Amino acid sequence: MRILVSGAGIAGPVLAYWLNWHGFSVTVVERAVTLRKTGGHAVDLFRPAVDISERMGVLDRIEECATGTARLTLRPEGSSRAVRVDLGKIFSAASDRHVEIMRDDLSEIYYDAACDDVEYLFGDSITELSPDGEVRFEHASPRRFDLVIGADGLHSTVRRLAFGDRPGDSTFIGAYLGVLTLHEAAALDRELLIHVGVGRTVGMYGTRHSGEARALFLFHSEQELDYHHRDVPRQKELLRNAFQDMHPDVDHWLAELDTTPAFYFDSITQLHLHTWSRGRVTLVGDAGYCPGPAVGGSTTLAVVGAYVLAGELARARGDHERAFAAYERVMTPHIQGGRAAALSAAKTLIPASRLGVTGLTQGARLISALPTRPRRALLRLAGKTGRLYNSMTIADYERPTRSGRATTRTEVHEG
Repeated sequence: MRILVSGAGIAGPVLAYWLNWHGFSVTVVERAVTLRKTGGHAVDLFRPAVDISERMGVLDRIEECATGTARLTLRPEGSSRAVRVDLGKIFSAASDRHVEIMRDDLSEIYYDAACDDVEYLFGDSITELSPDGEVRFEHASPRRFDLVIGADGLHSTVRRLAFGDRPGDSTFIGAYLGVLTLHEAAALDRELLIHVGVGRTVGMYGTRHSGEARALFLFHSEQELDYHHRDVPRQKELLRNAFQDMHPDVDHWLAELDTTPAFYFDSITQLHLHTWSRGRVTLVGDAGYCPGPAVGGSTTLAVVGAYVLAGELARARGDHERAFAAYERVMTPHIQGGRAAALSAAKTLIPASRLGVTGLTQGARLISALPTRPRRALLRLAGKTGRLYNSMTIADYERPTRSGRATTRTEVHEG
C-alpha cells in the first residue's frame, strides 16, 4: 500500500517511521526545500511521547538535545521583585517522564529515524486530490496513492483540499504566539526569564546546544488580528505593538526583530472538526486537531496520533475505513482533554488582570517553597496538561513478519 504524507514537521516523520515499520510504502512531501529551521520554541514531550520515542530508538538523542533549562525567574510587570523557582523540582513533581526540547531539534531527530527507508519530496506541495487517490503536485508529476495523510500543521493544505475552507472548524481562543531567535550574547545559562503583565507574557531562555536563545511572546487579543500567516513584516509590527514599553529587557529583545535569523508568529487557535477523515484522506497532529500552539501539549498529541494512526492501519491490514474510524475513536478523548487543558493554560500564562498576575507570581513562590510531597500533590492537581497526557496507557499493536507471526509495539489507549 502506497501512502503519501504531507508535512515533515513532527507528526509527519513519526508517522512515516511507524508506517514503514508496519510495512507500508511511504512518501513524504514537504513545501520547504529542506527541514524547516523556523526558530521554533521549546516543546514538551510527556510520558506517552517519550515512551514512543524510546521504541523508535531515538530517546537517547532526544535527551542529549534537551534544553537543560533548570531555573525560572519570574518578574511581574511594574515590580522590582522577582520570584526564583527550581524547574527541576517542578518537572519531576508534575510528570514521571518528561523532556523539553527545541522543536527544530526534535523534527530533525524524528526525520533521521527513517529517512533512509522513506521517500522525501522537498520543495513541493500538493495542489489537487482526487477521490481515487490521484495527487497533483506543484512541481512533481501526478502520482497515485492509496491514502493521503495531512500532517501539515494548523494551516493544512490537505485539510483545505479535502474539507474546503470552513470557518466553523477553528476557534480563536483569544491569544497570539511569537517566537524570536536571539543572538548568542542574550542566552542565559540554563535559566528561563519571564516577564508577566496583564494580557501579555514573554519568556527568554538559552538553547543549550546551539548557543542561541529564544524569546517567546504570548499576548491576549479580544479580536483576531488582520494579517496573513505568511506576512512576516506585519507579524513583527503586531508583536512590537503588543509588547512596547513592558520592560527594558523586552525592548532589547524586540530590537532584534529586524536581524533575527528565525521568526515565528501565529494565533493560538483550536480545531474542532467533527471528523478528520474523508474517503482516502485523513489528518494527524495540528492539521486535524490542534488544541492550541504552545499551551495544549500539541507535540505529544501529534506523536501519539501518528503512532496510533499507523498502528490502526496495520491492524486493519490497510482497510482505511475501519482504520480511520478506530484512530478517531482512540484519539477523540485525548483531543477533547487537550482542548480543555489549553484553555486553562492560556488563562494562567496570560493573566487578564493584576489579580491574575499576582496569583501567578504567588503560585510560583508557593510551589518553590513547598516540601516535595505537597509540591507534587499541588502540581498534579493544578497541572491539567501533564495530568492529561501522563494518564494515557500503553497496549500492543502487531507487526506481521515473513513467517506470518507477529511482533508487537505499543498502542495508546484511553487512560
